[in-house]
Amino acid sequence: MNRLALYWRLVRLDKPIGILLLLWPTLDALWLASHGHPPWGIVAIFVVGTVLMRSAGCAINDYADRDFDRHVKRTAQRPLTSGRIRAWEAVAIATVLSLIAFILIWPLNTLTKQLSVAALIIAGTYPYFKRFFAIPQAYLGIAFGFGIPMAFAAVQDQVPAVAWWLLVANVFWAVAYDTEYAMVDRDDDLKIGIRTSAITFGRFDVTAVMLCYGAFFAIELACAWELGLRWWFVAGLAVAIGMSLYHYALIKDRDRMRCFAAFLHNNWLGAAVFAGIALDYALSK
Repeated sequence: MNRLALYWRLVRLDKPIGILLLLWPTLDALWLASHGHPPWGIVAIFVVGTVLMRSAGCAINDYADRDFDRHVKRTAQRPLTSGRIRAWEAVAIATVLSLIAFILIWPLNTLTKQLSVAALIIAGTYPYFKRFFAIPQAYLGIAFGFGIPMAFAAVQDQVPAVAWWLLVANVFWAVAYDTEYAMVDRDDDLKIGIRTSAITFGRFDVTAVMLCYGAFFAIELACAWELGLRWWFVAGLAVAIGMSLYHYALIKDRDRMRCFAAFLHNNWLGAAVFAGIALDYALSK
């Protein structure tokens, strides 16, 4: 396998689910901040920036976890863990991608650039939270949702309270979907001492996932209603709630592959929420 193919796998461009889970809440925020009419230049910057920062995050995550991943079946053959690329290459790729992302947002206002620095710090430190934090998925939710305050900053040059509440909602959603993901690796994580929400929640893992979905939906509904969205958004949210019930059917028996399928399906849940927002602005005028 040539170097470019290895780098492609390192930054997970062959597995775009992470990009989509980052992108949906960012698009939600852009539409909400602009009342359904986001500047397309800003949308393009955030879409490309999401791809770049998720890719950089994957590289730095593999660097941080290179001594752990070889003990986990699902990650043992990653390019860095398997020794096909070197540690310095992962760091260099993460650095270059982060710099490109920062250059990309240079035309935006100062507040957005300041928040981008915080986003970079959060993304870079997330892999180390698994060493000591009982629910690192909550910190992941902040990292995956930090496009929300940045989007409001880019559009409004301020971050209103509703943007922070939307970030809180994203934390609950991330805990839900990443607990499903962690349920796949629970046995391996117990052996190597990595902390995850699936381990912390123990036999209450399925209940915790569903409660987190419930908190996510409740906060999203309250924020959207406050911003003037009504029945088209509610319809989109109802579809997403139905999807979460399907996820319950997948994870209730804790089968590894069905838990992974539930995790992947969160892309469609996020798409349903965004569709509700976009349709409400487009059709309710």
